[in-house]
Amino acid sequence: MHRLPSAALITSALTTAALLLLCAPAAAAAPADVGAGECIAGGGMIVIAAEGSGFTMRCSGGTHDGETVV
Repeated sequence: MHRLPSAALITSALTTAALLLLCAPAAAAAPADVGAGECIAGGGMIVIAAEGSGFTMRCSGGTHDGETVV
C-alpha cells in the first residue's frame, strides 16, 4: 500500500524549489526597454505592478520576457 506524502514534506519541497529559483542567477538582459507594441507582437503580455507611489510595466512571456515596457 502506498502512503501519500505529508503536508509538511510537500511544503518543505515547495519552499526549497522557490528558494532555488529565487537564488538562480539572472540571464543577461538584451535591450532594457521595449515598446508596448513590441511586447505584444513578440507574444508577451504587459504586467503592471504598483511600486511605492508609482508603477512599473514589464513584458511577461514571449521574445521580450522581463524587459521594461516604455
